[in-house]
Amino acid sequence: MAPSPTSSPLPSPPLQGEGAGSKRDNGWLALSADLGQYELRRPVVPAIVDRNTATYSLKLGMGDRLHIDTNAPGGSNLEVVGLLANSVLQGDVLISEEHFQTLFPEEAGRRFFLIRAPAHGGADAPSAGELATLLETQLEDFGFDAVDARQRLGELLAVQNTYLSTFQSLGALGLLLGVVGLAVVQLRSVLERRGELALMQAAGFRRRRLAWMVLAENLVLLLGGLGVGSLAALVAVLPHALSNQAGAPWATLALLLGIIALAGAAAAWAASRVVLRTPLLPALRGD
Repeated sequence: MAPSPTSSPLPSPPLQGEGAGSKRDNGWLALSADLGQYELRRPVVPAIVDRNTATYSLKLGMGDRLHIDTNAPGGSNLEVVGLLANSVLQGDVLISEEHFQTLFPEEAGRRFFLIRAPAHGGADAPSAGELATLLETQLEDFGFDAVDARQRLGELLAVQNTYLSTFQSLGALGLLLGVVGLAVVQLRSVLERRGELALMQAAGFRRRRLAWMVLAENLVLLLGGLGVGSLAALVAVLPHALSNQAGAPWATLALLLGIIALAGAAAAWAASRVVLRTPLLPALRGD
């Protein structure tokens, strides 16, 4: 469980010996790394940031530096040494307790606590809900607010899902306009080529064969456009999907592509029917 987020020092991770807790396996030990110095011989402070916060809010990546205002003249520089994926610490920049006390000596006490509830406690061990109620009751004078980490993460992800739903709705609107535009373009193309098609019919081509030619032409353009667009989208999404940063709704995407293909095929069929119904002599006179 975790309370509402506020600025607070975070205890530095315990240094462990070689083995499972070595620097190769424990990424939190990067908060104690020595990154050298910059202007005025001040040390560069290692920091860990949530991936979404770093990417979309701070516009930072691994190895980038963030300048913050501190009591030191000219402020201090933080360097991103780690990124958290889908964490309850969104909006926070994490540094070690030692660096926090150096940069903000006027701050005292703790404002943020991460409490691990017992997974398999004994008969006397309180549950997560009982522990939260107990802490809020005993620390009521300090304004303690216990929030389940799953609830907190769900609230943060709900904000992201709202943005995704908004863009998905805009994409659906664009899709609808694109399907209508596809039908209009195909019909207009046939109408503008009435003279050409009528001349081919006068030269011996049957109307049904001309209709199949128009249908095949539109289907090739439709499937080619869908293929190129799908390939471009796959190239953009695949790196995120392979790194487990995003999950693609493959079934929904396949359904949308199928709907687009059917709508385009229907428009192509309608255009071919126009060819069958086009009068021969008026079209030749107009040409």
